[in-house]
Amino acid sequence: MFATLSDRLTATFKNLRSKGRLSEADIDATVREIRRALLDADVAVSVVRAFTGKVRERALSEEVSGALNPAQQVVKIVNDELVAVLGGEQRPLLFAKTPPTVILLAGLQGAGKTTLAGKLARHLREQGHTPLLVAADLQRPNAVTQLQVVGERAGVPVFAPHPGAQESSEGGVVVAPAADPVAVAREGLATAQARQHDVLIVDTAGRLGVDAEMMQQAADIRDAVRPDEVLFVIDAMIGQDAVATAQAFADGVGFTGVVLSKLDGDARGGAALSVASVTGRPILFASTGEKLTDFEVFHPDRMASRILDMGDVLSLIEQAEKAFDARQAEEMADKLASGEGFTLEDFLVQMQGLRQMGSMKKMLTMMPGMGQMREAIENFDEREVDRIEAIIRSMTPAERRNPKIINGSRRSRIARGSGTTATDINQLLERFTAAQKMMKQMSRGGGVPGMPGLGNLPGMGGKKSRGRAAPQPRKGKKGRSGNPAKRAQQEREAQLRAEGRAPGGSAFGLGGNEQAEVDPAKLELPPGMEKFLGR
Repeated sequence: MFATLSDRLTATFKNLRSKGRLSEADIDATVREIRRALLDADVAVSVVRAFTGKVRERALSEEVSGALNPAQQVVKIVNDELVAVLGGEQRPLLFAKTPPTVILLAGLQGAGKTTLAGKLARHLREQGHTPLLVAADLQRPNAVTQLQVVGERAGVPVFAPHPGAQESSEGGVVVAPAADPVAVAREGLATAQARQHDVLIVDTAGRLGVDAEMMQQAADIRDAVRPDEVLFVIDAMIGQDAVATAQAFADGVGFTGVVLSKLDGDARGGAALSVASVTGRPILFASTGEKLTDFEVFHPDRMASRILDMGDVLSLIEQAEKAFDARQAEEMADKLASGEGFTLEDFLVQMQGLRQMGSMKKMLTMMPGMGQMREAIENFDEREVDRIEAIIRSMTPAERRNPKIINGSRRSRIARGSGTTATDINQLLERFTAAQKMMKQMSRGGGVPGMPGLGNLPGMGGKKSRGRAAPQPRKGKKGRSGNPAKRAQQEREAQLRAEGRAPGGSAFGLGGNEQAEVDPAKLELPPGMEKFLGR
C-alpha cells in the first residue's frame, strides 16, 4: 500500500547523501518533497502540516548541523516523526480483570468487520484464550451466515440465535422477525459467562455511510454489554474520507482503538497515517490479506521502517518462530554439527516451513532495501515453491538422501511425476548443491560462511584467482642477495646462527656478537615488576 510513498521518500533522501553539509535551502527542498509525497498519499492536510513543521524544526537544529552524516540524521528525524504520527508505542489489548473481556467491533459496511472478527478470534485463540463470537449484525443479508463460516474456519464458536436478514428467492431482503441486535449482544454476554469464555467479540452492523440510526444502535449495544475495548474497523483504502468517518464514530460511539483492514491494497494509504493522529486513538491491529492468517499486531516503529524501506526484520523473525518448530530446528542444528550433512529431505522440511510463514512476496518486502527490487518481487512466481516441492516429492527416499545417484533415466521419471522438465530438475539440484556446500561450511566453522575462521564462499576465490597469483613468502631461509658483499655478510650470519650465536647484535640493541650480561639488581624497575625476574 505504501509503495508509492516509500519510493518518493527514498528518492528524496538519496539526493541528500551526496552532501556533506546541509544548508537551509537543502532542508527546505527536502521538506517540500516530503509534503508533496504525503499529500499525494491522501494523508490529512492537518497531519501533513504538523508533520513537516516538526521535521523542519528538528532538521534546522543543532542535532543535524553538528552531525557527522546529516543525511542519515534527517532520515532518523523523519522516522521518529512517522512513528509519532502512527501512534508512538504499540499498545496491546486491555483485558478485563474478571472475564469475559468484551470487544465490540464498529465501522462502516464493507470495512471488513465480519472477516476481521474471525481473524481476531483466531489470533486470541492461538494465545491461549477461549473467545466467543456474537452475530449482532442482523441487517446485512447473510451476515450471520458469513460469521458462522468464518468462525468455523477459525476454530471459534459463534453465538447466533437469530438468522438475521436473508436474501429471498425473488432477490429481495427478508428481515427475520424479532431481530433485536441489542438483545442478541446481551444474550451473548450471558452465554460467554455461562460457558466460561474469557473473550467475547461482538460483530455489529454497518452502513454505507454515517447516519444517526447506525450510531444509536452501536451506542445501545455498547451500553448493553459495556465493552472493555471498542475497536473501530476502518478500510485503509478510503483515503481522505477516513478522517471524517473516524471522527464521527469517535463523537457518536467512542472507541478505544483502531483496526486497519485491507492494508494489502494498492491505494495510497493515507488513512493509516491520519487516523491515529486525528483521533488520538492507537492502531492496535492490521489486516493484510484475505486469509485468516493475514492479521498482525500493529507496531508503529515497524510500519515506519517499512515506509522508509528499512525493512521489518523483527516481524519476519516472529513469523519464522511461529512457522518453524523449535524441536525440528534443534534436530537440524545437531545434524549439521555431527557432520551428517544437509539432504533434500531437510530441504523439503525447510520449504514447508516457508510456506507456513505466508506469502514469499510479503516476506521479501520485509527485508531492508527491497524497495529497489519491487518490480522483481512483484514478478516473483509463488508457484515456484510448489514446483520445487513437487519435484522433491517425486523422488525416492534414497534419491532425496543422495542426489548424486540421479542419472538420466531417474531424472526423466522425476520430471514425469512432478509435471516439470529435466531442466527444472537440473536447476534445483544445482541450487541444492550450493546450499549443501554452505551448510557444510557452517557446520565446520560454527557460523556463517565467509566470516573469520571459515573457508571462502563459492566465487570468493581460494584455489584459483584472476590474473597472476600473489607471491607466496618463502619458508625456512631468505633469498640470497645479488650484491657480492651483502651475500658474503648473509653467509657469515647464517654460519653464526648455525653455531648458536646471535649475528650482529641483539634485537634489544645490546650490541656485539655475544649477548651482554645484564645484572637484574642494577635495573630500575617499577614497583611490583621484580617478581617477573624470578627474585
